[in-house]
Amino acid sequence: MTLVLKNALVYTGNGFVKNEIIIENSTVSAIGVSVSSDGAERIIDCKNNYLIPGFADVHVHLREPGFSYKETIKTGTTAAAASGYTDVCSMPNVNPVPDSMDGIKAQTDIIERDAVIKVHPFASITKGRKGEGELVDFASLKDIAVGFSDDGCGVQSESDMKDAMKKCAEEDAVISAHCEVNELLHGGYIHDGEYARLHNHKGICSESEWAQIERDCRLAEETGCRYHVCHISTKESVEIIRKAKARGVKVTCETAPHYLTLCDMDMKEDGRFKMNPPLRSAEDRQALIEGIIDGTIDVVATDHAPHSKDEKSKGLKGSAMGIVGLETAFPVLYTKLVKGGIISLEKLIELMSVKPREIFNLGSGKIAVGEKADLALIDINRKFTVNPDEFKSMGRATPFEGWELCGKNIMTICEGEVVYEAI
Repeated sequence: MTLVLKNALVYTGNGFVKNEIIIENSTVSAIGVSVSSDGAERIIDCKNNYLIPGFADVHVHLREPGFSYKETIKTGTTAAAASGYTDVCSMPNVNPVPDSMDGIKAQTDIIERDAVIKVHPFASITKGRKGEGELVDFASLKDIAVGFSDDGCGVQSESDMKDAMKKCAEEDAVISAHCEVNELLHGGYIHDGEYARLHNHKGICSESEWAQIERDCRLAEETGCRYHVCHISTKESVEIIRKAKARGVKVTCETAPHYLTLCDMDMKEDGRFKMNPPLRSAEDRQALIEGIIDGTIDVVATDHAPHSKDEKSKGLKGSAMGIVGLETAFPVLYTKLVKGGIISLEKLIELMSVKPREIFNLGSGKIAVGEKADLALIDINRKFTVNPDEFKSMGRATPFEGWELCGKNIMTICEGEVVYEAI
């Protein structure tokens, strides 16, 4: 299909320029103030909205195969497409675990059949994704997996992680680590902070996260492995990664919208406020904001983690950990951080579109002739109230329910095909 996009404010990498674009055979074939519409099968008036590289989420739980009562690849990628994502990386806590070619093929078969956008699966680090024991065959999986992660489990043994990093360094593969020291959890389920003390909940200490990050940064320095830290939430984590980067360690990291906009004192006695890692203190939140401003934090990922209504209806203690995030990520961050004067729109696009692609080799993140046409059209003035009943995801648990937000995706183009529109 040949598409012509007119009257778009096109992201240049440094700002936005009003321009027109021709898309042919899945790529951008021309950019100019008055490109020809001859032979176009469709002409789209972008109405002075912002045309940006499609978002790339490097931390999404699509739940399939194995847990399709929570989410499916079809519903999850439909939600992603509606939100401006053209690429998502699926985490390995599915059944069968993608710890072998057969295991990962069980997922890629469904992706090929049902995915609305591009899905890049992670393989696990350990057999069975147990966080310990036998390591996977990294060499055999590296060409099909976007990286290696035991997400949901921290790799407990230093020697196991060091061996994994050595092998990944040999293959130039990325380890994307969920960092959690099991022996420091002590049955906790929310942050060990003021809210937990006031409401008599068992807390999860910050050290359970940052201690493993500190260990892994040291191991990454020793092995030369490309090391990515999942969903950081503490001020200590930010500082450890900042110092490691200054030493030249090949470390990158992500945080999530809820850690940048909420803290433990914003919680209610409701499972939609329960996730892992938990919402931390206001001081931790400020350190994360400083981390995205100075570049210590490279990426904002959602950790989209849908569960059934029953699994999230048992309060803070009994509910499953995890919230949905795809359909609120950009509006929450645009409203709270961009409109709030904390970061620029260009910085937000870097965090959600450009840097994720660089780290995980998902494309250039540029809108340029010859590049894949993976694009999102954003109406930054569109206002709405978060209503989980309107989500395309099967998950409904969000701490942002009822929030008044601004900025919404109105069209997604993936490899030259319109996969979502609400113009």
